[in-house]
Amino acid sequence: MARQAAVRVEEWRPRPKLPQRRVILGTFGVSLLCVGMALAFWLPSHSLVHDLRSRGITAAATVSGVDSKPKYVKVRLVSSSRAGTEVRLSDYAGMYPDTRTGTSMLVTYDPKDPSRILARSWVEDPPANLPAYGTSALGVVCLCLTAAVTLRRRWILRSFGREVLPTSTDQAKGSTSGPVRLSKP
Repeated sequence: MARQAAVRVEEWRPRPKLPQRRVILGTFGVSLLCVGMALAFWLPSHSLVHDLRSRGITAAATVSGVDSKPKYVKVRLVSSSRAGTEVRLSDYAGMYPDTRTGTSMLVTYDPKDPSRILARSWVEDPPANLPAYGTSALGVVCLCLTAAVTLRRRWILRSFGREVLPTSTDQAKGSTSGPVRLSKP
């Protein structure tokens, strides 16, 4: 019996550091945040394009103002029932078409709300929504990290069990005192 206890003591390995629950919850929270941001970038742009495809009116317009960043692009409608109206183009995921003041372009606008307006080429073939793709990828990476950390925690708990060192003298003598703890409680 003392020999078996001595063998167990020799085979005993200290348990690796256990991933904390707050790390798991934190990475899961970040993945949810990234998915939410991706939806915030993707849904408004998608709904604008969908609405303009279904009920939009195409008209010729002239660019009347462009900010240098660009933070806005103003166009003046030339051909439609709203000719002469000046409106700002709607952004598509924070992007605006690359244009200069005085150039002509085809635009599609919503007859119920003319402030919802995009370049016709973007309604037909929207540009890549890079912010949505990037935050989606980051969300997937964070979710995979959460799964990996969770699986590692479960593996450590199953493989190593209790974090105590069995002592041969206590078990051999039949002592009623418990095993010696190796870490702080």
